[in-house]
Amino acid sequence: MNIISIIPARGGSKRIPKKNIKLLAGKPLIAYTIEASLNSKFINKTIVSTNDEEIAAIAKKYGAEVIVRPQEIAGDNSSTEDALIHVIEELEKQGQQISHVVLLQPTSPLRKTEDIDKGINLALETNSDSVLSVCEIQHHYLTGEFKEEAYSLDYSKRPFSQTMPKKYRENGAIYITKKNLLTKNKNRLGGKIKAIVMNEIDSIDIDEIYDFELIEKIIKGDYYEGN
Repeated sequence: MNIISIIPARGGSKRIPKKNIKLLAGKPLIAYTIEASLNSKFINKTIVSTNDEEIAAIAKKYGAEVIVRPQEIAGDNSSTEDALIHVIEELEKQGQQISHVVLLQPTSPLRKTEDIDKGINLALETNSDSVLSVCEIQHHYLTGEFKEEAYSLDYSKRPFSQTMPKKYRENGAIYITKKNLLTKNKNRLGGKIKAIVMNEIDSIDIDEIYDFELIEKIIKGDYYEGN
């Protein structure tokens, strides 16, 4: 088995400037994901795919290898799969054979090495084509058509939360895919799919500036439920 992780981190973030290297509790955001990958007992190579020199320098500082992403697949409309396949092609040009690709997005800094290894172990033990991380939806959820200004619900039939069937969502933290499936289908998910469950806190994905502020509180131990 030759299992690689790929951390896609292009420059040019618009909502949060320099998001991937913005300091989070004193450390660049991307460093958390690099370190989690390097500590995996399964991953043989940790690679950052980027078109940005500053991101590349920081990635190397924290121990990752860097493969420069061409600008034509680094735009707003470029898919993550484009970046993954580019890395695979570059490694195969060097004669490297790859069995699995682990996609680790840098916007999930609380994802732990144990979660990564749990997912890889599941993929190997079950011979799954792809594995993803999910977290439970713990709130009442709406079905059918919903209009914000006309919310209607029969409260006499409203179930207790503990009796509701469990629901899960993709949290975007971990995707593990057989290389052949990824390059053939150009999709990180397909074939026989399994999932691992992460807790809600570790599943927080940084999308807005307040996500940074929340995660910084968690890392520093200043966060508590109801904060």
